[in-house]
Amino acid sequence: MLKKLLFVSIIFIQFYTYAQEVKFGKVSKENLEEEFYPLDSTADAAYLYKNRKTYYEFLQREGRFQIVTEIHEKIKIYTKEGLDFATKSVAFYKPESGDEESVTSIKGYTFSLVNGKVEKTKLSKSSVFEEKRNKYTTLKKITFPKVNKGSVIEIKYKLVSPYTRTIDDLEFQYNIPVKKIRYEISIPEYYVFNKRAKGFYFIKPKEESKSKNITYTVKNPGKGSAGVRDANRTTYDYNKINYEAKNYTFLENNIPALKNNEPFVNSIKNYRGGLKFEITEVNFTKLGGERKFLSSNWNDVSKQIYKSSSFGSELEKSSYYKDDINSIISSSKTDLEKIVAIFQFVKSKVKWNGYKDKYTYNGVKKAYKEGVGNVGDINLMLTSMLRFAGLNANPVLVSSRGNGVPLFPTLKGFDYVISMVQFPGKTYLLLDATEQNSIPNILPKRDLNWDGRLVKKDGTSSWVKLTPTKAAIEDNMLMVKISEDLTMEGFIRTKLENLNALSFRNNYNHIKEEELVLKYEEDNSIEVEDFKIENKKNLIKPIVKKIKFSSEDLIEEINGKLYIEPLLFLTKHNNPFKLEERKFPIDFSNAWKTINRVNIEIPKGYKVEKLPELLAIGLPENIGIFKFQVKQIGTKIKTISILQFNEPLVGAQYYKDLKDFYSKLIKTQSEKIVLMKL
Repeated sequence: MLKKLLFVSIIFIQFYTYAQEVKFGKVSKENLEEEFYPLDSTADAAYLYKNRKTYYEFLQREGRFQIVTEIHEKIKIYTKEGLDFATKSVAFYKPESGDEESVTSIKGYTFSLVNGKVEKTKLSKSSVFEEKRNKYTTLKKITFPKVNKGSVIEIKYKLVSPYTRTIDDLEFQYNIPVKKIRYEISIPEYYVFNKRAKGFYFIKPKEESKSKNITYTVKNPGKGSAGVRDANRTTYDYNKINYEAKNYTFLENNIPALKNNEPFVNSIKNYRGGLKFEITEVNFTKLGGERKFLSSNWNDVSKQIYKSSSFGSELEKSSYYKDDINSIISSSKTDLEKIVAIFQFVKSKVKWNGYKDKYTYNGVKKAYKEGVGNVGDINLMLTSMLRFAGLNANPVLVSSRGNGVPLFPTLKGFDYVISMVQFPGKTYLLLDATEQNSIPNILPKRDLNWDGRLVKKDGTSSWVKLTPTKAAIEDNMLMVKISEDLTMEGFIRTKLENLNALSFRNNYNHIKEEELVLKYEEDNSIEVEDFKIENKKNLIKPIVKKIKFSSEDLIEEINGKLYIEPLLFLTKHNNPFKLEERKFPIDFSNAWKTINRVNIEIPKGYKVEKLPELLAIGLPENIGIFKFQVKQIGTKIKTISILQFNEPLVGAQYYKDLKDFYSKLIKTQSEKIVLMKL
C-alpha cells in the first residue's frame, strides 16, 4: 500500500511540475542568484523554459489555413560566453514576390539582480530589426538590453506561415541544457505527416484527437420584386464544418546539453534529439477538394524536384551559352578534355555567392550574365553545358554537412546539388563548380555527407556515393643533423594529395607567405630558413611544401645523454578523444593516410643507447592501422610511422577502441631515442 501511495505521489508531483504555468514577465530571485546550472556546472547558459505551440488557423475571408507557431523562452546566463544568447535571430521566409511568413507580437525582458533587487528591463522596438539573408530568407534580429552574467532573458513571439505543408522541426536538445520543455503540435485531419525522430534523445508525446470546427459565411445577394439585386435584402448563411485534429504534447524536464566539444563531427545538430515532420498527403475531399500524395518514395521526391521551374526547366536552357561552349570544346579530342574544359570555364565564369540550394537563385541566364549565383545556379548550369556537349550528365541532389541525413523520402532533406557525368562500365565523375580548388571526383568537405541522389530526366533516381575513392594523403620526409652545440638543422618535404590538397588550398592559398612561415614556426618550435610551396594553382598536382629549418628545442640533454622524440615536431602528444562514451560516429570525411619518414644523423661522439620498440596495431574490421618502427642504419636513425584509416566514418561502437588506439599511438611516438657519449 505504501509503495502504491509513493508511486502515485511521484506521478502527481511530475504531473504538477509539467502542468504548472510558467508566467511571462516574472522571474524568481532564486533564478537570478543561481551561479551555475545545478546539473551541469560547465554550462554557459541554460533554458529555464522552452515552450512552443504550433497550430493551424483558418482564415475565413481567404478560405484557407495558415500555420501559427508561438514561442516562449527563458534563458539564464551563467558565464561571459553565455552572453552570446543575448542576441537572437529568427529566420523566416520572405521572397521578393509571392506569399511570405511573418514574425509578430515580439515581447521580451531582461531580468538582473541589482543591489539585491530584481531589475526588469523591457525589450524596445529599436532593439528589433530585420536583416536580409538572401532572396528568400530574412532574419528578425533581437538584441536584449542590459544583459550581464547572472541575467535571465525572456522572449515571446509568433511565426505565422501560409505554407501549411511545412512544420518546422522540433528540437529537444541544444548546446546548453534545458530545465523544462513543453511543445504542443495540433494538425487538422486534412494534412498527413510522417514523423521521424533524429538524434539520440527522444521525448514520447502524448497523442489525442480533438474535435474542432471551421465557421465560414456565405453571402446571398437579395433581389427585389423585379428580379433586380437589392442590397437591403442581402442575407448571410453561417456554416460550420467539424473536423478532427491530432494533438501531440511533448513534456520533459532536465534535458542534458549535447555540446560540440569533440573532433571529427559532421554536424552536432544531426545528433541532437528532435523530431522532423514530412508532409505525405493533403486530403480535402470532405470539403469537395482534391487529394494529393506527396513524397511517398524517393522517385516521387526526385520527380517533384525535377518538375520545379527552378530546377528541371533551368537544365533545358542553352541559348545563352551555346556559342561560348562550342568555342571552348572545339579543340577537345576526348570526353575527359571536354569535361575539364567546361568545368574550368564555369568555375571562372560564375562565382559562388555562398548560398546553398538545390534550386536556382537568380536563374541560370542571369547568373551567367552577372557572373555570380548560388549552388543551384552554378551546378545546374554546369550540368546543362555538359549535356549540350554530348555527355551523359545529370544533377545529383545532396544534403550538405550540417543539414542532416535524408534517411527517408523527403523534399526538405536536400539543400544542395552537384553534377555527375556517367560513362559506360558504371564509372562516373562528380563535379562541384562552386569550389574553385576542386577537381573531378574530389568534392569539398561540405558535400561529403553520406550519399547523394542522382536525378534523371525520365523521373528515375538512384543513390550515388559522394566520398572520394582516393584517400587524403599527407607524406612527410624529414632529414636532420645535430651540430656540436646541439642545434638541430634539417629539411622537411611535405606532400599533400587529394582532399588534403584541396583543404590546404582553401585554407592557405590566400594567406601571405610571411604569415604562413610565422605560423609554421610557432606550431613546431622551429626557425624557418627557407620556405617554398609548389603547385598552389596547379590543381591536378599535389601540394608540395619544402622547408629548411633549425631548432634548439627538439633535443633534451640530461647528464650527458641526448633525448630525442623519433618524429621530432611531427609527434602527436594529445589524444583528441576524451569522452568516456560517445553516442555519435567519428566522421573523418574521407579515408586518409599520414606517412612520416624521419632520418636523424647521429652526431659525432655519440652512440645509440636505446630506441623505441616496434609497434603495429589495428582497429576492428580493418578500420585503421598504425605502424611505427625506429631502427639504426649505419650512422643514421630512421623512423617510419604510418597512420591510416580506411573508412571515412567510424561507428560510435568503436569509440573506446579508437580512444585506446590513440593512447597507444601517443605513448609510442613520445618514447625517446637515447644517445650516449662514446
